Amino acid sequence: MEIGIDSFAAVVSDPQTGLALSGSERLSNLLEEIVQADRVGVHSFGVGEHHRPEYLDSAPTLILAAAAAQTRRIRLTSAVTVLSANDPVRVFQEFATLDLLSSGRAELIVGRGSSIEAYPLFGYKLEDYDSLFAEKLELLLELRKNTHVHWSGRHRAPLTGEGVYPRPLQDPLPVWVGVGGTPESFARAGHLGLPLMVAIIGGDFRRFRPLVDLYREAGRRAGHAPDLLKVGVHAFGGLGDTGQQARDAFYPGYARLVETIGRERGWSPPSRAQFDAWCAPGGPFLIGGPEEVAQKLLYVNEVLGGVSRLSFQMTNVLLPHAVMLHAIELLGTRVIPRVQEKLAAGTVSR
Repeated sequence: MEIGIDSFAAVVSDPQTGLALSGSERLSNLLEEIVQADRVGVHSFGVGEHHRPEYLDSAPTLILAAAAAQTRRIRLTSAVTVLSANDPVRVFQEFATLDLLSSGRAELIVGRGSSIEAYPLFGYKLEDYDSLFAEKLELLLELRKNTHVHWSGRHRAPLTGEGVYPRPLQDPLPVWVGVGGTPESFARAGHLGLPLMVAIIGGDFRRFRPLVDLYREAGRRAGHAPDLLKVGVHAFGGLGDTGQQARDAFYPGYARLVETIGRERGWSPPSRAQFDAWCAPGGPFLIGGPEEVAQKLLYVNEVLGGVSRLSFQMTNVLLPHAVMLHAIELLGTRVIPRVQEKLAAGTVSR
């Protein structure tokens, strides 16, 4: 199992003063977090894409390119690229360039996005949400397969054999499909034989097993080899020296984030009791001390029938930078070795 981190590059406020860090300072801290993850052996680091005032990741490939210059081993990925509102040619060119800059460490996770701001911003209709994604994913896969593409569709001018450059170092450039909870999305990823990244932000991990099985069955029926049908999980995560320290550190920022989003989406206000329950062994959050988090990763791997990558969504809008760096250190030095040891020994969590 590969273990990674995802960030949405949210604006962070000082928990003591309440003042927001400048955009420059926040991005500098984010790069330091990626360097720390590389140093301690975290497998991947993903940066999201948003077009809202509380985030700084509207151009994630630029952040990842800066990280490529400061890291050596860690894989650099989107989390996710909102492909429906992007031009697949530019997406391919940007990530091919990132792949060259990083000596073959770039990956894409593509999806339709959970926010709608990108659609009017780039001149697309929200009602075309799914057809935009399906068509643009088709083109993206053609672009990674062929330098010169003949293609036409509804939402973009046709390609008539023009060359698309540069070509990436990896062949093929890795493309994952990011999904939420719709069966159609799982089945589509399986039919295409693409690795799957499942965003799980609530509920029991076990309820996603039928959808994961649907993905694998769709891939089998389409004739894809089982080793191509990788399953990844993206979930809220965080580490402290003890479970209590982790929960105390991560809750204030989590609550602030949920309150902000919840006002727009009609969610119930967050509560500490619910948060603690979701951090417990059966809950959907990967937040706690190193041993309890390691056990939960093994549990997730078991109940989903094998997970290829598990990415911690560690964005926190009130967490001090030093606490975040320590959490990343614990993930790399305590959790990852423990999980690898247990998996190698065939020991699973019950």
